[in-house]
Amino acid sequence: MHTSSEKSPVAADSGDAILSFAKVGITFQTRTGMFGPSRQLRAVQDVSFDLMRGEVLGIVGESGSGKSTLARLAMRLLQPTSGQILYEGKPISWYQGAQLKLLRSDVQMVFQDPNASLNPRLTIEQSLLEPLVLHGRGDRQERNTEIRRLLGVVGLPVSVLQRYPHEMSGGQKQRVVIARALALKPKVLIADEAVAALDASVKAQIINLLLDLQREYQLSIIFISHDLPMVQAMCDRVMVLYLGRLMEYAPRAVIEQGGRHPYTRALWKSSPAADPDCRLEEQEMLAGEIPSPLNPPPGCVFHTRCAQAVARCKQVVPALSRLSPQHGAACILFEKSSEN
Repeated sequence: MHTSSEKSPVAADSGDAILSFAKVGITFQTRTGMFGPSRQLRAVQDVSFDLMRGEVLGIVGESGSGKSTLARLAMRLLQPTSGQILYEGKPISWYQGAQLKLLRSDVQMVFQDPNASLNPRLTIEQSLLEPLVLHGRGDRQERNTEIRRLLGVVGLPVSVLQRYPHEMSGGQKQRVVIARALALKPKVLIADEAVAALDASVKAQIINLLLDLQREYQLSIIFISHDLPMVQAMCDRVMVLYLGRLMEYAPRAVIEQGGRHPYTRALWKSSPAADPDCRLEEQEMLAGEIPSPLNPPPGCVFHTRCAQAVARCKQVVPALSRLSPQHGAACILFEKSSEN
C-alpha cells in the first residue's frame, strides 16, 4: 500500500509531495436508455503520480482521456473506486465535515468556462465575498479589504465589483474566477482547461498570470489541457493520459523534444503550434478517434491508432517502463529498458 513515505513513479527529483495518487481508478455504472443493461465505464485506471510543493504539473490528453476526472478526484468531488489519494500524506477518501471543508479550501479549481463558475445573479463583489463568508474568514471590513487586494493581484480595477458577469469579457471573468479561487489562500490550484475558451492573446495573459501567481504564492498547480505545446511551455513536468491510463510522464526537457511514447509524439506532431515552420503535409497527424471508455480495446488501449503497434500490443497491457529516474512510458517498445 502507498504511504506518505513512498514515492509514486511520477515524482520530482526532490521536495515533498503535497498531493499523491496511488494506483487510483474510478468506474461509473451507466446504461443505454431507460431500460438498457448496466455497463461499466472505467474513466481512470491505475494512475499514480505525485504533485510536489511549488511545482506546475501538466496533464495532457484528448477529450475522454480522464483529465477532468482526475481533477474532480483530487477535489474529492468524486470518490475513487480503487487506489488511494493522499493530501499532505493523509488519505482523503473518507474526509467528511470539517476535514472535507478544509481540503476544499486548500485545493481550489479554475474551470474552463467562467460563465459556469460565476452566478449570473451575483455581482463580482458578492461572488468574491461568498467563499470568505462560507469559510468564516475575517470580519466584514477584512473581507472587503481582501477582495480588493485580490482584484489587484489578478490585474482588475476595483470598479468591476459592482458589475455582473455578463458585463465583462471572457478574460476578465476568468481573472475573477482565479481571484475567487485564491480567496481562501489555497496550497493547490487545479486549472482544468482554464484557457481553452479564450482568444489566443487572452490565453497568453492568463498563462502569464498563473505563472506569476505560482511564483508569488508558491502554489502547486495542476494544469490540465488538450494542448501539449501549451502544457510544455508552462509546466515543470508533464503526464500524458489516454483513455484513462497514464501513457508517459516526463520532465519538460523531454516533452520539448516530442516525448518518447508513440501517443505523445503523435500529439506533439499533430499540433501546428509545436513547430510553426513545419508545413502541414510534413506533420504526422493523429488518425482516428479515441475509443469509447465503455468498450476499450484489449491490451494497450492506444494500439488501434498506433502506427508502431504489433500483435502483442493487442494482448498485453504495458506497464510503465522507467526510461530515466524522472521519465517513464507505458509501451512494450521500452519494456527491456525498464528498471526493476
